Amino acid sequence: MIRAPMATEKVEIPKDIAREEMLHRMRHSCAHLMAQAVQALFPETHLTIGPPIEDGFYYDFDSPHHFTPEDLEKIETKMLEIAKGNHSFTCTWHSKEEAKMFFAARGEKYKLEILDGITDEKVSYYHHDTFIDLCEGPHVDSTQKLQYFKLLKIAGSYWRGDEKRERLQRIYGTVWSSQKELDDYLQRLEEAKKRDHRELGKRLNLFSIQPEMAGPGIIYWHPKGAQIRETIENFLRETLKKEGYLFVYTPHIARLDLWKTSGHWDYYQENMFPPIEIENQPFILKPMNCPGHILIYKDQLHSYRDLPIRLAEFGTVYRYERSGVMHGLLRVRGFTQDDAHIFCRMDQLQEECANVLKLTLHILQTFGFRDYDIKLSTRPEKFSGALENWELAESALKKALTSLNLPYEIDPGEGVLYGPKIDLKIRDCLNREWQCSTVQVDFNLPQKFDVTYRNSEGKESHCVMVHRALLGSLERFIGILIEHHAGLFPLWLSPIQATILTITEGQNEYAQEIRKSLLKENLRVAWDERTEKIGLKIREASMNKIPYLLIVGEKEKKEGTITVRKQDGSNLGAMTCDSLSALLRKEIESRGQNPI
Repeated sequence: MIRAPMATEKVEIPKDIAREEMLHRMRHSCAHLMAQAVQALFPETHLTIGPPIEDGFYYDFDSPHHFTPEDLEKIETKMLEIAKGNHSFTCTWHSKEEAKMFFAARGEKYKLEILDGITDEKVSYYHHDTFIDLCEGPHVDSTQKLQYFKLLKIAGSYWRGDEKRERLQRIYGTVWSSQKELDDYLQRLEEAKKRDHRELGKRLNLFSIQPEMAGPGIIYWHPKGAQIRETIENFLRETLKKEGYLFVYTPHIARLDLWKTSGHWDYYQENMFPPIEIENQPFILKPMNCPGHILIYKDQLHSYRDLPIRLAEFGTVYRYERSGVMHGLLRVRGFTQDDAHIFCRMDQLQEECANVLKLTLHILQTFGFRDYDIKLSTRPEKFSGALENWELAESALKKALTSLNLPYEIDPGEGVLYGPKIDLKIRDCLNREWQCSTVQVDFNLPQKFDVTYRNSEGKESHCVMVHRALLGSLERFIGILIEHHAGLFPLWLSPIQATILTITEGQNEYAQEIRKSLLKENLRVAWDERTEKIGLKIREASMNKIPYLLIVGEKEKKEGTITVRKQDGSNLGAMTCDSLSALLRKEIESRGQNPI
């Protein structure tokens, strides 16, 4: 946090903060610059909103003209022309009524609707050149600072994100401080396109979405994708059992009353699927696993000596997402969480949270993620539970982080209604941030469901409940993994770890013997027995991201060996089946011990 200076004091803003603030202003300003260019080229266009976003900006337009990629080039040219005019960004204040008259005269109905939602008596405009927009700022001082930008794509959107409202056209762009920064960013975008999990998932036959028959946002795991998921689940299950977690299963559906008691129906209803009538009783597809775990805990009486109790589940949940926001595996309507809920005493909270954090870091590092940011979110203005418990919980989370020497930032007021939380954001190989892991303290549900234990004095006391997810959604995490590894998974995760490539049919019997031997070692081995040329087989196996290619010809058959190549083309030479098996087993068992 930057302290306000004394009158005579000079304060230097840290360079990284100053840079981020300048980029934020540039992106906000470039959205205005783009809006001016669009209205200059297409005068019948109406303006809605145009915020800065991570790495760029967008503006939503209501226009009778259907924007095309060719239009983006025209808009860019116009933007550059305006930018070179060196027009100052200036702010003026007006009464809300004046603003309504101003924008009504321009036919900007969306600005009028925005004004209706503003409670302040005065509002601000930002001007540059001939363009005026309703805006709080901040902006750069001149359009001349907006030189290194690029318009990226056109997308559809709805006003206020409501599918029942007006359909809009959104133009995305990016802007940077130098041509090099812009070029580097565009290169990262190109690399991200090559790694798009939707394209790789289809090409590698990992999963599909069947919107016509099954609806959008529902994932069908094909055998290879299912193998990756099974490997992840087995690893997590094995690890969690060693940490004292007990696995449970809860139904996919429950009576509406359960969700009314939990509070989800009142506060989360728009993200839930509508009730299903069964024998005149309303039932709901579960959006969360926590109420089910609570019911299992409450089915028996518990003493203070029993705690902590850690219940885990790979629980599939269902949440309503609008069709326009779903995105491959990253945002879906049905997904499986590596969910767990810890029922503990307040005096156990710090140790439990520290254990969860250690476990989280071990898991993430095993999957190759070693760069992460941690945030501790504290009490919001509206909160549930006693202030004293909040203070104890926040203190316990801080001590848990400190005990592990983990650097973190405070995110003030961003805790959830029921308690403070710790979030971990991982960074992938393209330096993109992903929110996966979370540790959340809950005072609310134990009160609502009367979740108790018998304390040392023989009296009933309410538990503290910890919600925790290590990977979050398995679907989303696998999507991240696909892009992080560009489809070439580490050996332990790869759905096919090696494939046998015979040069002629004369080696088929020998190839079968090799495959049987490796399968007995629990290695996932395929065999390409087609009569195609060996060069084609090698190319296709490499394109299919298979880590090891096992080439068998007449020479190998006679000598009882296998010529081993890696997917990247490196040749490991001839090996016996036993020595190959030992090599693969060693690499698999090391998992994430070596950096990727």
